[in-house]
Amino acid sequence: MTQRLHLVFGGELVDPSKNVFKNVDDLHIVGIFPDYQSAHNAWKSEAQRTVDNAHMRYFIAHLHRLRDEETAASPTEELG
Repeated sequence: MTQRLHLVFGGELVDPSKNVFKNVDDLHIVGIFPDYQSAHNAWKSEAQRTVDNAHMRYFIAHLHRLRDEETAASPTEELG
């Protein structure tokens, strides 16, 4: 069975028209979710909670897309 993990995170942006965080040390990590629907529900909850702050943005990162088991590991990964 393939896992399709999703990370939900957000923070305050420098400019609402760009995706550059004001301070990456202050990012809010909502969590890692086992499917898109649960990640979307968490994202929606946080986005609605912070709707009054135009500089706050939350995102869903598709963690399962970051690693393809069929692709050889990079030299940096092999050092670990």
